[in-house]
Amino acid sequence: QVQLVESGGGLVQAGGSLRLSCEASGRTVRNQAMAWFRQPPGKEREFVATGTLYAEAVKGRFTISRDNAKNTLYLQMNSLKPEDTAMYYCAASASQIMSVTAGRYNYWGQGTQVTVSS
Repeated sequence: QVQLVESGGGLVQAGGSLRLSCEASGRTVRNQAMAWFRQPPGKEREFVATGTLYAEAVKGRFTISRDNAKNTLYLQMNSLKPEDTAMYYCAASASQIMSVTAGRYNYWGQGTQVTVSS
């Protein structure tokens, strides 16, 4: 089993930055695919980033990275826009295969809220 805990969300003005963290525990996720998804208010969950893949809406502004020694996944978010407002979720797969599909991930965190004001 893998437990994921996100942190780093908050309220920020448009143009600002935030760095989300996702700490994994229970077992190492060193060789497993991990990703960030988000769910805007009133909308369905959507893919944000994994490995070298990014959603078009965040390309050039968000950067995903991981520190395997700390079993932690990060999402650096720059030039934030009001449309980035969402609950952000960390996900881990039981496999090494990256995917943009939420159903491919076996473990999920509880989410961290990001709100961008205009």
